[in-house]
Amino acid sequence: MRTDFDPDELGPGRFYTLLTASIVPRPIAWVSSTSADGVDNLAPHSFFTVACVAPPIVQFTSVGRKDSLENIEATGEFVVSLTPEPLFEQVNATGTNYPADVSEFDAVGLEREPSLRVRPPRVKASPVALECTLHSTTCLGDSWVVLGRVVHAAVHSDVLADDGLPDIARLAPLSRLGRTEWGTRGEVRTIDRIPYEG
Repeated sequence: MRTDFDPDELGPGRFYTLLTASIVPRPIAWVSSTSADGVDNLAPHSFFTVACVAPPIVQFTSVGRKDSLENIEATGEFVVSLTPEPLFEQVNATGTNYPADVSEFDAVGLEREPSLRVRPPRVKASPVALECTLHSTTCLGDSWVVLGRVVHAAVHSDVLADDGLPDIARLAPLSRLGRTEWGTRGEVRTIDRIPYEG
């Protein structure tokens, strides 16, 4: 037996909570941007994924016109820093709706690190930073999908495995779940894909 939910009957707010409690876990894009006036913004966005391989493009969704979106549209640049478990409280705190003239880096006490190819800074303590230039934005109802071309990736050497790729245990990524719940990596299982020819 199933329970049926009609988006129109529930309304956007309640149906949003149903979606975010169902589509889990969601990786977090910790987006840093710099306003035209030079204020560094940092905010977590949990509607985040890879959008294209060649060229490398990532995407995140801004629900409403937040400072991240305004800054990125004004300057054409941003950085996605990944969110590790030890920074759990700081990630959450940067989701506070600070005024546009307040930098979350300073309010939360996070150290910046200069980026190589774009103006917005990286989060120094983040294991992976993806420096991006704006590809495009698309408005969908009350939300904007932001597509960014990755022009540089900076990865802490201590999270790289012998094969040169990030190791999941060393990354210790956070994810968003439903309500006020967050996830950690938990048990990791591996399985090879099965080719059709096999």
